Order: sequence, then structure tokens, then C-alpha cells
Amino acid sequence: MARGIHVYGGASIGALRAAELHRFGMTGAGRVFADYRDGILTDDDEGAVLHGPEELVYPAVTEAMVNIRATFEQARAEGAVPGWLAFRLTEIGEALFYKERSWETVFRLAAVGGLPPGPLADLVAWLRIRQVDQKRIDAVETVEPVRAHFATGVMPLTVSYRFQDTGHHKAAARQATI
Repeated sequence: MARGIHVYGGASIGALRAAELHRFGMTGAGRVFADYRDGILTDDDEGAVLHGPEELVYPAVTEAMVNIRATFEQARAEGAVPGWLAFRLTEIGEALFYKERSWETVFRLAAVGGLPPGPLADLVAWLRIRQVDQKRIDAVETVEPVRAHFATGVMPLTVSYRFQDTGHHKAAARQATI
């Protein structure tokens, strides 16, 4: 950015980085970015998922917490689940390590924890058609400022700071070229 390069981020780790760096010129987009920027989200694993192998084109085998959170919020807003149950299910998801976070695990722990089976079953059925993929929504939204930027002509980014090329940066740059 100090060299005039525009940097955009959204959806997951890009949203986290944009929230950290927006005051230095990085452009963030989407709900995940806004929630990090505004301090609503603070855990860096909110967008993290475990991926399958390359030969299967790296499918996500766990669910991002931002998707779980958005889905339960949508279910509550639509009346598919009472607010207290959406809150409790979100807490269950938050307590899981990202490599273990899945819909199946959240609902299994909810059942083991004594949450009412009827509303859980109704919610599982609702999820089949209404699940929210917030990361995807935000990824698509992140493309819009880039398109708008190119449509108006790309001018170098101007920032009010000077990049300090420290010894740590030089070591990282050398390591990156190896």
C-alpha cells in the first residue's frame, strides 16, 4: 500500500486483515469485514475451515463460524428457531476448535446437552434449504469495489505514512524468495 498498490479483503482472512489495515489504506468489504472492524468479531478463527486434499480440489470439510453465526441469526429472524436456542447453538459452535466445527457436531452436542429434539429437528430441516454461506456472499461483495475501481481508472494509492523496511521485514522477504 505504501508503494501505491490497492489491497482489498473480505470474506475470511482477507476481512480480518482489512479490518486490521483499513486505516492504512486497505479496502474491506462485506459483513465479516464490518464485524471485525467494529469489534463484533474478535476471534481469528471465525472464517477458518479444514480443507480436504488437493486431488478433491480442497473441499471444506468443516464449517466456518461466520456461516454458522449468520445461519442461526437468519433462522431466528425468520422465526425458524427461538432466539435463546439460536444463541445457545451459536455458543456451541464458538466453543469448537475450527477443525471440529461442523453442523453435525453442533447438533450432536446440542442433543447431548439436552436441548429440545423437536426444535433441533425442525432447524436441521430448515438448514437444508436456508443455510447461509456468509463467506461466499462476502467474497462476491468484495469484487464490487475492485470493479468500481477499475471502471473509474486505476490511480496509485496515496497513504500518509512511510513504510519502514525493518530487519524483520527484510528477513521475511528473503525467506519468501527461497
